[in-house]
Order: sequence, then structure tokens, then C-alpha cells
Amino acid sequence: MDDFLVVVIKLLLSAALGALIGFEREHSNRPAGLRTNTLVCIGAALVQITSIDIFNRYSGQTNIDPARLGAQVISGIGFLGAGTIIREGANIKGLTTAAGLWVVACIGIAIGSGSYAAGIMGAVLAYIILRSMRVVEYKMANRSKYLELDLEIANKPGEIGRIGKYLGEKNISIRNMVFKEYEDDDERVNLYLSIKLPTKLMKQEVIGNLLDEEGVYSVEEL
Repeated sequence: MDDFLVVVIKLLLSAALGALIGFEREHSNRPAGLRTNTLVCIGAALVQITSIDIFNRYSGQTNIDPARLGAQVISGIGFLGAGTIIREGANIKGLTTAAGLWVVACIGIAIGSGSYAAGIMGAVLAYIILRSMRVVEYKMANRSKYLELDLEIANKPGEIGRIGKYLGEKNISIRNMVFKEYEDDDERVNLYLSIKLPTKLMKQEVIGNLLDEEGVYSVEEL
């Protein structure tokens, strides 16, 4: 009966910790949300509980490694995490969600093996990082010196000059510039810009100002 109670506690605790991380992912509208993270944590804990039980049952009768099943969970969770990673042009999204699933699996294994303090502390730290580091990460990315942009602009004389004049006034260095014409539209062209910003200039300010320029239809960060 005591063993059954311990198993129940482990599974409930792993479900709660997985749900904690899943709640943050769900709140951030990520593909792997509350249910996914909860199930991953429960599954990892269940695998470790089963592994320890098998080891206790057959220890001395055969060569059994209690960590073998847990190791398979860690490697196998990579396939699930890979499904959350999406490439959009030059950007890759979903890496944080994939890493979160891997951490949730580790939390489940820790709880399943009886390392409650490690599992709980790991979940708390993961939650804090996911919630608070987003603001820091955004500020750091927004102050990045290098920026790649895809502009859709009017195909007419003087348009590049206006854009170049704005960049010059802001002391923005152009590292590369590529044109791409539309086959079915002579009035618009794509302009790919690779630029270096001054230290105090925010990239959102640059994008906003470019959108305000006459003849600029859209600006997309790559």
C-alpha cells in the first residue's frame, strides 16, 4: 500500500509540474501547450517508476540498468520536440518549446526516480526562465546591431534614393543590397537589405520609419 501511495504521489506531482510549464506555453500560444507538457512529464515519470520497479524485481537475476529506459525517453523526446520547430524564411521558431519539452521530460524522470527536490526546483526555474527571460530577450534582440529586411517598394525613379537618404541620416551602414523583380508586376520590386545600426538606434524604430517612406508598401524582418 505504501508503494502504491508513493507511485500516486509521483505521478500527481509530475502532472502538476508538467502543467506548470504547459500553462506558460499555452499562455504564450505555443504549439506544445498544457496537455502536451503534462502528458510528457507523466509519461517520463511513469517510465522511470517502471524502470526502478523492474530493477528491484530482477536485481541479481540478470544484468539490468535502471537508467536505460530513462535514457531512451531523453533521446526519444527529440522527435516530439522536432515537430514544434518551424522554419519561416530565415527565421526558426519553436526551439524554446522543443527545449521546454526536453526539460519537462527530465523533470518527470527526476520525480519518477524520487529526486523530488531536483524535479520541483527544475520546474520552478524553467517556469521563471520562460516567463521572465522573454522580456530580456526581446530587449536584447531589439538592440541588435545587424538587421536584415525584405522591403516591397514601388518600381519608380528616386525610390532607392529616398530609402538611402533616410539610412544615411540615421548613420545606418548598408552591408548588402539585392533587388528582385516580380514576373507579373512591373510596378513593384523586392529590396533585400542587410544593414548595421548605430548602438542607440532600435530596430523597431527603423522598420517603422521605413514603412512611413513614400512608395514603401511593406517591410519584413528576416
